[in-house]
Amino acid sequence: MSRSDLFWLTDAQISRLEPFFLRSHGTPRVDDRHVLSGIIFINRNGLRWRDAPKEYGPHKTLYNRWKRWSDKSIFAQMLVGLAGDHGEEKTVMIDDEAVGAIG
Repeated sequence: MSRSDLFWLTDAQISRLEPFFLRSHGTPRVDDRHVLSGIIFINRNGLRWRDAPKEYGPHKTLYNRWKRWSDKSIFAQMLVGLAGDHGEEKTVMIDDEAVGAIG
């Protein structure tokens, strides 16, 4: 799959979400843009975590970050931030029931 076939959040979207990204302590984190774009891509395409394109990073990282953000209600806040009235031409939607456990 080519990079152009994948979903990527824009610079403007990422800058609005910056306050939600936790700082790394020790090991460098996989890039938040890659991870969040990957989580959205997986959901939009009905994929299993292990089927995530490698461009988004390790599938376990995608799942673990989604799980951590969901457990702390950060993920829902991110989606509200993306859905806000900011003049976006596209809508980003994700349903946490459609994103299942790692498997």
